[in-house]
Amino acid sequence: MAEIEGTPLFTGSARGRLLVLDEPISFWGGVDHSNGTITDFRHPQHGETVTDRILAMPSGRGSSSSSSVFAELIRKGVAPNGVILGESDEILVLGAIVGELLYKRICPFLLVTPTDYAGLATGAMISIDNDRLLVERSG
Repeated sequence: MAEIEGTPLFTGSARGRLLVLDEPISFWGGVDHSNGTITDFRHPQHGETVTDRILAMPSGRGSSSSSSVFAELIRKGVAPNGVILGESDEILVLGAIVGELLYKRICPFLLVTPTDYAGLATGAMISIDNDRLLVERSG
């Protein structure tokens, strides 16, 4: 088991299978808020679902409406269990904060270094615990 320390952008605990995105995604128009599926047909992970996963993204990709879409994913129960970022994204974190305030569901966000981000692999079982990331096993 590997342990990575990061900077919590929104604290909490979560566990799930990791989905590492090759490119940033805009939640406004790029993710279906009713089922958590990546709908941006130009995105390399088009058709994948973020639901119940730990989602790793290099960064966010606008729009400012992404926060409301992220909060809606939380409301409908189709959000990722947690998010790992390579670069901070306050807009997405705002969606998680709103989701917790309105719907009492926590989706933690953890910022990791570029080196640690590069070592993440889709399929690994991941746990986020505030400022720590535990990589339990692959696939």
